Amino acid sequence: MKAIYVIEPGNIEIKEIKEPQILHSDDVKIKVKAAGICGSDVHIYHGNSAVATYPRVIGHEVVGDIVEVGEGVRNFKINDRVVVDPINNCDHCTNCNKGRPNLCTNLKVRGVHEDGGYREFTVAPERSIYKIPDFISYEEAVMIEPFTVAAQVNSRGQVEKYDSVFIMGSGPAGLSALKVAKNKGARCIVSDLVDERLEKAKQLGANYVINPKKQDVKECIDFYTNNDGANVVIDAVGTANSFEQAMEVVSKGGRIVVLGFTDKASQIPQLLITKDELDISGSRLHNNKFPEVIKWFENGEINGNDYISHIYPYYKIQEALNFIETEPMKVFKVVLMF
Repeated sequence: MKAIYVIEPGNIEIKEIKEPQILHSDDVKIKVKAAGICGSDVHIYHGNSAVATYPRVIGHEVVGDIVEVGEGVRNFKINDRVVVDPINNCDHCTNCNKGRPNLCTNLKVRGVHEDGGYREFTVAPERSIYKIPDFISYEEAVMIEPFTVAAQVNSRGQVEKYDSVFIMGSGPAGLSALKVAKNKGARCIVSDLVDERLEKAKQLGANYVINPKKQDVKECIDFYTNNDGANVVIDAVGTANSFEQAMEVVSKGGRIVVLGFTDKASQIPQLLITKDELDISGSRLHNNKFPEVIKWFENGEINGNDYISHIYPYYKIQEALNFIETEPMKVFKVVLMF
């Protein structure tokens, strides 16, 4: 079968390798039909991931058809259409026992720590896959995994009806977080440096948008919130400066949710956190969000097609990556078809 390998940073190849085999009774073999290109995939390609190892088959937003099941599989059958959870947790450490598999002590993320879904076939245990309905296309179903991340972000921020939510960054992560927050009844403000992305944010329900190159963010947030500040700030930019800015615009008693993986330090006075009783939370991957998100797709609360800008056959992976880098204003979610 064909598989897309990042051999080393900057070097990506399509290689012919053996098909993976079912090794355990609860394993399921899947013919990959579609996979999304995430920002983390691009980071691994460039060598900017602090956790990835090489060579690596990347890809963690994976959808396909079951072609074989282990003898112990009870809830799935051949030809079922499924989405794959990228989290491979041990199921027995303290955090797994507490119901937080995304914080597993022995966590491996498919496409990061072990080979992922940019290949014609993949194998995963039954507990890592979820059925998708026939009326959802493969490419739309690719957006289910990103929305599990958005669901986790909103959960960590305790987003509620009437909250003022400021989302920093309107890439796929920010825009999916926006949709979930809007569906909860929040009023949302989105910032980005690219006007085209802000237009997309408005189309998807943002009440207000801010371009920091043209507007003063603090002044805008004060104006839009009657000087209260944002109840929830979602930092989907993930830089030292964006975290500092989040501290400037959050309300008293507000919540900040951080998605970034930068190792650069932010200058945050402890006094601000204490006197305003701020809650600062990290958000990583998701925590058992697939069933909830799939139901949103089934009910029409979310249309994944709204987020897909380009579709490529998998063998044009280099062309797709080049396009993402050279035309960032035109790109939202890029999907590879297998």
